Amino acid sequence: MNMGGLKGEEMTGTDAEACAYLMTLSLTQPMSSDWTQVYLYVATKTCQKHGKGEMPADIAVDSLTDYQISELKRFKSWLYQKRVEARQERERAERRHEKEQEAARSKAERPALSELFK
Repeated sequence: MNMGGLKGEEMTGTDAEACAYLMTLSLTQPMSSDWTQVYLYVATKTCQKHGKGEMPADIAVDSLTDYQISELKRFKSWLYQKRVEARQERERAERRHEKEQEAARSKAERPALSELFK
């Protein structure tokens, strides 16, 4: 995905991320037939790419309709956006924590005004 981003392509989530998300989603609620096809498609691609065995022939999906492809692209863009937002929030929290520690450290190093004028 990073190489595609360097070439000017839109950054999106990976097939493995989409597969993991859709797998957990499928455990919590029924999915429509379109989303089932999308899930089986990314699962098939992920298994092929990572060499973790083959998908059984009766459930392997090798192609999607145009609508399903557009939904998959939209979903992978959403996944990427959520990942970026989570990373930014984590970085903000770390910076906030560092500032609080620095403020506490500098407060501990400064003498209190009441002690200066005794």
